[in-house]
Amino acid sequence: MNNIYVLINDLLVPADKATLSISDLAVQRGYGIFDFFKTVAGEPVFLEDHLDRFYYSAAHMRLPVRQSRKQLKDLLYSLIRKNQMPDSGVRMTLTGGYSPDGFNIAEPNLIVTQQGFQINADLMTRGISLITYPYKRQFSEAKTLDYLKAIWLQPLIKEQNADDVLYHRDGILAECPRANFFMVTADERILTPSRNILKGISRMHVLKVSEKLFPTEETEITIEDLKLAKEAFITSTTKNILPVVQIDGNIIGDGKPGVLTKVLAQEYKRIIYG
Repeated sequence: MNNIYVLINDLLVPADKATLSISDLAVQRGYGIFDFFKTVAGEPVFLEDHLDRFYYSAAHMRLPVRQSRKQLKDLLYSLIRKNQMPDSGVRMTLTGGYSPDGFNIAEPNLIVTQQGFQINADLMTRGISLITYPYKRQFSEAKTLDYLKAIWLQPLIKEQNADDVLYHRDGILAECPRANFFMVTADERILTPSRNILKGISRMHVLKVSEKLFPTEETEITIEDLKLAKEAFITSTTKNILPVVQIDGNIIGDGKPGVLTKVLAQEYKRIIYG
C-alpha cells in the first residue's frame, strides 16, 4: 500500500493513514452502499453510469451524499491523478455514518479506494462453473454492502469445485453475487433475468450490443430452462463477459465458450479498450 492514496470524505490521505471510527454503521451493522468502476489507460470506464447507480443506491438506502455530482467527479479524478495507476479498479463506499446509538443513520462517510486491476483472460478461454442456490438479496436493486450469503457460501462453492453461485427464488433465476447472468437458447436468443437483480452497468452495455446483433430479451428464466441452454455467460465490471460452461454439474452446450458469447465478448471489448 506504499504511496497509494485514498479519499476519506473530501481529503486525500495515504492509505496506511486512513481511519474510520468503529461507531460507523458500516462497522456496527454493515449498513452502506458502494459502487465500483475500472480505469483503462487512466480513464474511467462508464463513469456516468456508475455515478447514476451510486446516487440511486444512496437515495434508496436513505443515505444523503454531501458531495454534488461534480464535486464527486472532481474528487475521483484527483485520486486517479494522484495514484498514477493506469489500469485499476476504483471503489466508492458510502457508509451509514457515526451513529450515536449504533442503529440510526448519521452523516455518511465517503471512502474511495483504488487498486491495480487486470481482467483474467484465462477464464475467458476456459469458462467457469456455477452452482445454483435459493436466495434473494435484500434491496437487490441497490448496490449495498450486504454480501453475507455470498461469503458464507464460499466453502460450499469450493466443495462443489465451482467458481461462483447463481441465486434463484422458487426456481426463478436472479444473479450471481457480483455478476449478472445471461443464457443463449437453442434458437440463439439472448436472455437475461429481469427481476430481483442489481442491474449491472456491464449488463446494460452488453444488452445494447446484443440487441444490435441477436434477438435479446430481459425475461423470467427458470432452472429448468438451463437444461436447454446452448450457451451461458456472466457480466460484470471485473469480468467483462465471462463464459459459463457448467451449472450444477451439468455441461452447457459442448462444455466450451460458445460462439455467440465470443462474438459479444469481442464487441464489448472494442467498446472498452478501443
